[in-house]
Amino acid sequence: MAAGDLRNLMKEAQRLQAEMAENQRKLAEMELEATAGGGVVRAVVTGHGELVRIEISPEVVRPEDADLLADLVVAAVREAQANAKERAQQMMAPLTRLLPPGLSG
Repeated sequence: MAAGDLRNLMKEAQRLQAEMAENQRKLAEMELEATAGGGVVRAVVTGHGELVRIEISPEVVRPEDADLLADLVVAAVREAQANAKERAQQMMAPLTRLLPPGLSG
């Protein structure tokens, strides 16, 4: 491989690394949400899938509905995390396609 080719390859690798780091930063700042039970439970996560907050409509906060409420919270969190994973894959796909096999993580 010629020195110029190697330099170009290194520049491209550095550019990809910078873009991936920028996307990771954007994902950390991004908030995605999902609801369950027709919107009575709302979960918000970062682009990395970390739970930020849960919002629960007052009308479902009754002792006799505790099990249902717990199920709705879990459903909303799981959906929000799935949304975050999908968004991360969408953001990283154009960059990881350019990497050699085995280096995309």
